[in-house]
Amino acid sequence: MDATETSRYVRIHVEVVLEVTDAGALTRTAVERIEADEFMLDEERDRAREAVRTDEAEALAYLVEPVDLVAEVPGAELAQASWSCERTAFDPEAADWELGDTE
Repeated sequence: MDATETSRYVRIHVEVVLEVTDAGALTRTAVERIEADEFMLDEERDRAREAVRTDEAEALAYLVEPVDLVAEVPGAELAQASWSCERTAFDPEAADWELGDTE
């Protein structure tokens, strides 16, 4: 690939911190999403149910679709996407959590 071809690609870095305010609702909704997935194998479905019932971060990973952020962007086509969810310590007063902070 030459420089002209590679310059057509843009990597977007987004970091989002969510506060779980209703773990029960989050878990129920994630389980419903898993149950409704017609392409998931039964064995995978069992593991997924267990994962979302024991970890809110896993439940969020089943419910949050970053791909949806760019699905309707005109003039752009998604080339690749990946994401993960993990628990994190969060202190909104800490300087390292200021908006626009870059590493």
